[in-house]
Amino acid sequence: MSGDVSQREWQRPEAKVRKERIYEYVLLGCATLTVAITIGIIFTLFSDAVYFFQEYAGLLEGSTADAVREFVAGKEWVPTIEPYSYGLLPLLSGTIVITVAAAAVALPCGLGAAIYLSEYARPTTRAYLKPALEVLAGVPTIVYGYFALAYVTPFLDRFLDLSTFNALSASIMMGIMIIPMVSSISEDAMSAVPDSLRAAGYGLGATKFDVSTRVVVPAAFSGIVSSFILAFSRAIGETMIVTVAAGQNPKMLILDPTRLDENLYDSVQTITSAMVQAAGSDTAGGTPVFWSMFALGLALFVVTFVMNVIADVIQRRYREAY
Repeated sequence: MSGDVSQREWQRPEAKVRKERIYEYVLLGCATLTVAITIGIIFTLFSDAVYFFQEYAGLLEGSTADAVREFVAGKEWVPTIEPYSYGLLPLLSGTIVITVAAAAVALPCGLGAAIYLSEYARPTTRAYLKPALEVLAGVPTIVYGYFALAYVTPFLDRFLDLSTFNALSASIMMGIMIIPMVSSISEDAMSAVPDSLRAAGYGLGATKFDVSTRVVVPAAFSGIVSSFILAFSRAIGETMIVTVAAGQNPKMLILDPTRLDENLYDSVQTITSAMVQAAGSDTAGGTPVFWSMFALGLALFVVTFVMNVIADVIQRRYREAY
């Protein structure tokens, strides 16, 4: 009997070791799967984009390098009407206009909400207000798009001369959509600031507003900037709001200070909207219009990747360890 007990005690650790190895392999498989999916997406975008540039070079009667140059620096996007033109700059201009305008809405509102939640709100208020604010992130983006088209545009048209599809309404709704991202990440960064810094500010006679804006916000600077850049990346990749509310009019950004309002009042087309148009067009799957979707996807991936790298660099550079 004692021999059986000692044998079971000896076997139990071995069984735990095998179980832990199984857990390790399962978790390693999950990590490997995510990396493999990412690599597969990048490879697919790159390979199909290369095929598009080869097809576009045939239309231009030039080399693949000429096609890449025309795509990156081209100022016209006319994918379905001869003479075909696949210039990225008009779509990039529309993306920049809507993203910057959305940031002008989301960044001050999100940061203000984060300061209130972190420094002013009582614990019970924060417990209800923060989840309610984050509900905005769960609203389907197509709902935002139709809301902008059906309600925001008619309201703004009472005061401004807007097109039915315009960048302003889409920017406002996109800004509202990314407010939770800015406020949540910024509030987490400010909540991580130690209370000793706040106490030192109060000890010097500073008011709550002074402590919030001159002590807490600078101390949480890296997290706040990271939230800003991640919100930018989210806005750049948004699809349904701009497809429904901004229209499909690829146009270059107007840099004349006296005509800046035309950038927002008229219809524009973003990179994501052009991808939707290419995917849903009547053209066959083997045409340059179809393959241009992958070139646009590659360009969008590069832009968002650069934004995320910048956010990571800033976070590492200015992060404070407490």
